Amino acid sequence: MNQENVMNDVRSQDREPCRAGGRLSAREAFGLLEIGGVLLVDIRAPVEVFHSGLPEGARNVTTASPHFVDYLLEELDGDKTRPIALICATGKRSKAAKELLEKEGFTNVTDVYDGMFGNEKCGRGWLQEGLPIKPFA
Repeated sequence: MNQENVMNDVRSQDREPCRAGGRLSAREAFGLLEIGGVLLVDIRAPVEVFHSGLPEGARNVTTASPHFVDYLLEELDGDKTRPIALICATGKRSKAAKELLEKEGFTNVTDVYDGMFGNEKCGRGWLQEGLPIKPFA
């Protein structure tokens, strides 16, 4: 499955509140990550990542870092149009971070609405879906 097919599949599904704005589930984000279609950024604090692990293939940089935007620009070779998916514990911080990046001129940012641990309204999350993680180093 290529990036366009995954994104079309995401967009064609019902637009329940959790999906508003093109948000992704953990499983959908993993699908894009597997085909190289997105930079997955775990925005949780290092202590959080230490306890639960990092999604395999993700980068960890907290939004509390004063270099958050600079780090992403470096990872994206300065291209604010490249796809980014943000993940946090339950989807709340990633939604706020998405809005921050959009204000900074990033044009292809989404967030993982169920996060690492899931939430009552939106889904099971990365860990309960059994998606791969790696220990935080």
